[in-house]
Amino acid sequence: MLLCGTVLRTLVQSSVSSAMASTSGSIAATAQRTLRGVVFDMDGTLTVPTIDFASMYRRVLGDDHPRIVSGSPIDILHEIAEWSPEKQVHAYAIIAEYEKQALERLQIMPGAHEVCKLLDSKQIRRGLITRNVKESVDLFHSRFELQEFSPALSREFKPYKPSAAPLLHICNTWGASPSEVLMVGDSAKDDIACGTRAGAITCLLDENDRYEVSQLPEEQRPDFKVRTLFEINSLLESCFRLEPLF
Repeated sequence: MLLCGTVLRTLVQSSVSSAMASTSGSIAATAQRTLRGVVFDMDGTLTVPTIDFASMYRRVLGDDHPRIVSGSPIDILHEIAEWSPEKQVHAYAIIAEYEKQALERLQIMPGAHEVCKLLDSKQIRRGLITRNVKESVDLFHSRFELQEFSPALSREFKPYKPSAAPLLHICNTWGASPSEVLMVGDSAKDDIACGTRAGAITCLLDENDRYEVSQLPEEQRPDFKVRTLFEINSLLESCFRLEPLF
């Protein structure tokens, strides 16, 4: 973990006094790293999660699927990748049904406008990687009046997260080193692993303290952990030198 990130998590989770916050700020300043871009996950990060994944997995895989029975983590896209074309068509139709329902309830995550405003004011690039479809990304851009994330990679870009490929593609497009890019997402196994594999800095959005970082596999352990997007602004201003790419 970065020193600055450790200090910030302590401030966020323990609500320490302002005096300690001032002290930590001086510590953080010594640990600042150059940051030239931020890449966000969409569902559960920039937008409020609305898909009932448990129900969707049961309909796609069946109640007797070993991972359903055991309660093990499921990567639905990888699960169906080796199926026959006919079975895949049926599976994707079910997934599309759930995603369409989610689009009707689409809400922006609190703090998303604020962090985008800060990044735009500093001319820091921002991109997006989602395992959702392009239609969802287009609706997100049009509904919430944000300057578009660019590149914005949807499920049509393969391989999916947690492969490093989509993040490396964005870094190459920007002409940025992955070590100067921050990956932000709510999934340790997809977003954080993607960032780690690419060599990027990582930040886990964990609203409900679902994750105990020390218990995660090495590639899923984030450099930073926050509970809200509002805290990203404090992280950016305290722990990084924000330097635009031209």
